Amino acid sequence: MNKRPLFLALGGFVHGGDYNPEQWLDRPDILEEDIRMMKKAGINEATIGVFSWSMLEPEEGRYDLSWLEKTADRLYENGIYFILATPSGARPAWLDEKYPEARRVNVNGDRELHGVRHNHCMSSPKFRELVRDIDGRLAQKFAHHPGLIAWHISNEFGGECYCDSCKRRFRQYLSDKFGGDIDKLNHAWWNTFWSHRFNGFEQIDPPMSHGEFSSMGLTLEWKRFTTFITNEFMKEEIRTVRSFNPDIPVTANFMTMYEGLDYRVMAKSLDVISWDSYPRFHNDYESFYDTMIYNAFCHAQMRSMKKDRPFLLMESTPSLVNWHEVNRPKRPGVHMLSSLQAVAAGSDSVQYFQWRKGRGSFEQYHGAVVDHIGTDDTRVFKDVEALGKTLVKLAPVAGTVIRTKAAIIYDWDTKWSLSIVKAFSHDTVRYDDICIKWYKMLAKSGVECDIISSEDDMADYSLVIAPQMYMLGEGTASRLRAFVQNGGVLVATYMCGYVDSDQLCWLGGFPGDGLSELFGLRAEEIDAYYPSQTNSVRFSDGGSCTVTDYAEILRDVSADVLARYGDDFYAGTAAVTEKAFGQGRAIYVAARLEESGMERIIDRALSQAGIERKALPENVAYYRRSGDGVNYGFYLNYSDVPVQLPDACTDIISGEKVTQLAPYGVIVITEE
Repeated sequence: MNKRPLFLALGGFVHGGDYNPEQWLDRPDILEEDIRMMKKAGINEATIGVFSWSMLEPEEGRYDLSWLEKTADRLYENGIYFILATPSGARPAWLDEKYPEARRVNVNGDRELHGVRHNHCMSSPKFRELVRDIDGRLAQKFAHHPGLIAWHISNEFGGECYCDSCKRRFRQYLSDKFGGDIDKLNHAWWNTFWSHRFNGFEQIDPPMSHGEFSSMGLTLEWKRFTTFITNEFMKEEIRTVRSFNPDIPVTANFMTMYEGLDYRVMAKSLDVISWDSYPRFHNDYESFYDTMIYNAFCHAQMRSMKKDRPFLLMESTPSLVNWHEVNRPKRPGVHMLSSLQAVAAGSDSVQYFQWRKGRGSFEQYHGAVVDHIGTDDTRVFKDVEALGKTLVKLAPVAGTVIRTKAAIIYDWDTKWSLSIVKAFSHDTVRYDDICIKWYKMLAKSGVECDIISSEDDMADYSLVIAPQMYMLGEGTASRLRAFVQNGGVLVATYMCGYVDSDQLCWLGGFPGDGLSELFGLRAEEIDAYYPSQTNSVRFSDGGSCTVTDYAEILRDVSADVLARYGDDFYAGTAAVTEKAFGQGRAIYVAARLEESGMERIIDRALSQAGIERKALPENVAYYRRSGDGVNYGFYLNYSDVPVQLPDACTDIISGEKVTQLAPYGVIVITEE
């Protein structure tokens, strides 16, 4: 396994972030001070040009790239490379005034006024033309600049437009998908219900607040179309900048488990995956450990989209944000811990929004390396400076990757379908949370896992977990059957295989499409509980645990029963089963178990999959990055108390032998 750092010119990790010199062009003293402090903090990269359109093209056809060129040259002359963003994420006022069709129409049918950001119409031909023009001018000027290491395409894509142009594109999208046959669409959406049949694609509108919003098929396809049109727009920007220099990699910053776009689709067009991480540290509704586990899941999800290379942490904050419900600074030690968590999880960068706080506007109080005080002796600046020195020590780790034999299936189609369906309990489905809980159970066993799609190849894994896999897309069932047949261990839960890719229920019992044979059972009913109601299961080898929220009632069980319900009219029936299938095993968890029950399932599944568990002290996480025949082990303490290690280790960061992890501490060791 050969290691390949993302950016060879940097010789290690990227340490930098968003830099907005256009806000300070009247203060050359501040611009000079920025360079001095960047070098002191160990900053080797700056992301420039984000949301800079009104400064790059103050009026239509009048361009000013001189300030950006001076910035790029100044950075490079001081050993600081740059990532250049295309400015399409926020439009100048002249554009909206002259070309109102570039402004989005909202779900109520109203054309939005100029303002905020990320509110352009993705299908507007004129807007695309203007974006191509400004992107082309930037690429012509900077595509061969020695300091340019990557293109940052727009910023945090998102949102929907309901204008006439988008409606036309949506109708064409549907016609293409259903082969121009409206009867196929009517069947897929079950439109005989409520007399919803269409006679032609021209009759179809998007799901709007004053129109059709009760068709699950329509709503799902609109969500898919939003990804389609956004991806099309992004690819057009990519084609423009690549036409000037195809050797510069492209990325676009994603946002956690953003509901609005299927990032798996967009990832295929990018060279590098990057994302923006803003966990709610030090909140009052979960443990610090759980906050870190949430963030770890997101890292794994982004990393897994391109497993053969590292990803980029494009944005984080060295202290706080300004848009959480409560904005708390990171406590001492947490910046180092959270940044090295990203590195441990496979990132080749730690980058910030932002370098320097702006004096005004919406994000004037968003955290930054340089605060309004403007000095380099603040606690936050010192934290960033310390991290910069640490990343230099860890330079040999850059370019290594994570290889794991375990994976969790996470699909946007299932996420969307479960949010649309009128069933179960509206408040407790919590698809994201349940996927993270299974990830947590693996993490507590010292096992890192990938977060994959049901469409991904599973041949490299020994264990696959499929929480609440409500939708079975085309070929999903056959891939799962082949995975188990060839020796894999599959764990699936309640709500498995209820509908096909059009959200039509499978007939003959759940899970459908032949998975009932794989698991050796059928689910006849699903019981949903109010928050105060519970059930219990008792395992055949002793022990029990509580059931909350959901319990499927199984029938035709030919699998081995590992646990049975303890209460209600289905007491004594199967709750957890396991069946041998080919060379592998298929485990079915029919109820939402508390964590102690989930741990039992994970222990059994790991053992059968031949995956070694790693004994970890409480609140400690472990990762392993590998490359060029070398393994680097990361131990992270997700608590504010010291933790004793089982064995003494030589820490790469300190160069010393250590026997314990400090509060919020991290050590990195070389492993055989």
